[in-house]
Amino acid sequence: MWALRCLQGCRQHGIRLGIVTLCLAAAGWTLQTQGKVSLLVSQPHINATVAQNVLLSVAYTCKGRPVIEWKYTSTSGTTKIAKWKPGSYTNISSSYTGRVNIYDNGSLQLLSVNMRDSGYYLVTVVETLGTSMYGTILLNVYEILYEDLHFVAVFFAFLMAVSAILICLMWLCNKSVHLLQKERHQLKASTTEETELQTMGC
Repeated sequence: MWALRCLQGCRQHGIRLGIVTLCLAAAGWTLQTQGKVSLLVSQPHINATVAQNVLLSVAYTCKGRPVIEWKYTSTSGTTKIAKWKPGSYTNISSSYTGRVNIYDNGSLQLLSVNMRDSGYYLVTVVETLGTSMYGTILLNVYEILYEDLHFVAVFFAFLMAVSAILICLMWLCNKSVHLLQKERHQLKASTTEETELQTMGC
């Protein structure tokens, strides 16, 4: 009798334990689903020239409004650029004030970049429940080589000079041919006149 009661108690306890386990598993799955965040970096490597505006384009998906943060990393260290929550608040570092534009999709635009802006840019998207995703973009900023532009300008001027010389030569050739034709015509006319005079017996 005691064994039967013990068995029934174990069954009830096992059912309760199973229900509690099932509830905990469902709650954990719900938290994982709600806290899931994904991040897409469309162009992880960007080349730009000095004074160009550069868009560091990303896109995230998550439930709720996450906190987005951008940092710049180079050999000299790491610098915070901006941190914001779309529709809530925006904090832009004083060294980047007036130099960046931020967007609700997480993208960041750098205005009039220079050589010192070359390096890695780290974006972090943190969901309200604490789930986070990271992405990096490597930016290389190149200086416009004025020596190359000078070479192109000199080469273009050389081509123009050669073209002008060729046009002058063509004009001279045309003029020479015209003079030769005129002399032949005059010579032919004088020959014809002499022939007519001989025929007339003069």
